[in-house]
Amino acid sequence: MTASLQTLQQMAIKLGATTTILRERVLDNGRSIAEVLVRKIPDDQNNIEIRVAVLGNADAGKSTLLGVLTQGSLDNGRGRARLNMFRHLHEIQSGRTSSISHEILGFNSQGQPINYSYSELITAEEICDSSTKLVTFLDLAGHKKYIRTTIRGLSGYSPHHAMLVISSAAGAVGMAHEHLAIAVALNVPFFIVITKIDLVQPANTLQSLESFLKQVGSRRVPLVIKNLDDVITAGANQLTENVVPIFCVSSVSGEGLDLLSRFLHVLPPGISSKEKERLEQESPEFHIDENFKAGDVGQILGGLLMKGVITEGTKMQIGPMKNGSFQNVTVKSIHRNRVPCRMVRAGQSAAVCLDSYVPTLRNGMVLLSAEENAKVVCISRRMFRVLFHATAIYPGFQTTVHIGNVRQTAVVVGICSSRCIHTNERDSVLFQFKLHPEYVTVGQRLLFRRALQRESGDYTGISLTHMP
Repeated sequence: MTASLQTLQQMAIKLGATTTILRERVLDNGRSIAEVLVRKIPDDQNNIEIRVAVLGNADAGKSTLLGVLTQGSLDNGRGRARLNMFRHLHEIQSGRTSSISHEILGFNSQGQPINYSYSELITAEEICDSSTKLVTFLDLAGHKKYIRTTIRGLSGYSPHHAMLVISSAAGAVGMAHEHLAIAVALNVPFFIVITKIDLVQPANTLQSLESFLKQVGSRRVPLVIKNLDDVITAGANQLTENVVPIFCVSSVSGEGLDLLSRFLHVLPPGISSKEKERLEQESPEFHIDENFKAGDVGQILGGLLMKGVITEGTKMQIGPMKNGSFQNVTVKSIHRNRVPCRMVRAGQSAAVCLDSYVPTLRNGMVLLSAEENAKVVCISRRMFRVLFHATAIYPGFQTTVHIGNVRQTAVVVGICSSRCIHTNERDSVLFQFKLHPEYVTVGQRLLFRRALQRESGDYTGISLTHMP
């Protein structure tokens, strides 16, 4: 076995890859077997990156868990670890996340986590440079009145995996059902983390999870992770949709965090290297999620590059404007993970600074190559399935449609096969944007959402439909 592992390591070195022994076992006949992770970083990249969206009800411990994972120090039981996750003063005062924040956790070739406690005064740039694998967490809002922000993070940033956080003290209540239903509708692989087990034992929550998964339309089998073998098994089956890994952790005592960290290390990316290489060869397509101005720097756009490669000085066009036109712009600078860089590739999120001001800029616009013959749509026809709705859907039905970063009111102007659609039915529907045209591409998933009742500005119920 020793000679075989040495040979495998020499082969990996020749290919520029690394080897990590995941587990070893001695059989009854005295022979040994080993499972080894061989990981090769593409030549044009510093590391392998995956995006994980963090979902769950308010006060489930999402931001606290991310603070412990990314900062490397346990919580004091009063929410100290989550302070580094918040972006606004009102989030610190209320203790609730209302915006989308990005946090990173790296792993070296041996599977050891690299966070802000890895060395003294380590920066985000050094974490990226020292990591062979980088996990980018999208900390999403849990309260029901921020559901639009949560959906925007799930549909706009195209996460490879979703982590549903459930409090052991409260169980799977509140917005946990809605968040998981959205992840299932958008076909995002997910796993579950039960927090606060230092306060309440998770036995009752674990018993209710099987029925909870059936309610949101998932046929996966719950798998409670108890040891390293369960971690490897769950990681290998994460993309096959056979099981739902369930981790029981405490952000105060640290129990279970080592198994969760190992799982994140072996978690596979949602896209193959060949597919990523194909996307990088296409024309750039940058979806804008947020925009702002920073002093004299100029117009800054945050979002996700779906296709192609963008470098400093790239000439592009931004739109669509309200009349459907596009404006020519030039990329002045690029930042990733809060540090400047010269290039951003397909599948990476970044902040892009433009050389000119765009007067009618809004979230949901796109940056395209200057040579691209961009076309926009006001009316579209798609096949969709109703997950839940209290009544039937007829022509004239108005709802909010989410397509990536696009969020706009749309009107159903026609249903092809019948007069109306009920829950669990499918049909081809013609819908029209109500305000202005949008840029959409073939293959994008659409999600319809309608508020059933509104009280004091809060949404009290949500129905979901989605279209492949």
